[in-house]
Amino acid sequence: MNAFTAHHAPTIWVTLAYIGLYYAFLLNILRVKRRVAAQCRDAGQRYDRYDGRHPEMLAADRVQLNMLEHMPPFLVLMWLQSLIVSPQSAAALGSIYLLLRVSYPVFLGTTLKRDIPRRLLINTFAGYGVLTVFAGWQVARLLG
Repeated sequence: MNAFTAHHAPTIWVTLAYIGLYYAFLLNILRVKRRVAAQCRDAGQRYDRYDGRHPEMLAADRVQLNMLEHMPPFLVLMWLQSLIVSPQSAAALGSIYLLLRVSYPVFLGTTLKRDIPRRLLINTFAGYGVLTVFAGWQVARLLG
């Protein structure tokens, strides 16, 4: 293992876990899609994934898409933290953010109708808080 890899190993592990969770959410979409399509088939209905009639499908999509939306800022800020401040602080804050991503489906629920549940805002704003700490710490370090 080279020196860079050894030094940034904590950040690398959080990055790999985050990517693994992203693909787990994609697999969840496939699982939900198969179940909803089978329910439609059994009921003699046509299945259209994008017609918005399947609250379970909407929730599964929202979980994955929300993670995808926040992936670039999270990964960039975490790696900047590792490079500018320390790999340990990057991994610690990154782990908190990862736990928030893991818990996002719990806050959202298994179905999604018109409006998001208000409890989801707890999770969402906590994630924004972690990203803000990353950015603030980095700016403070850069400004000396």
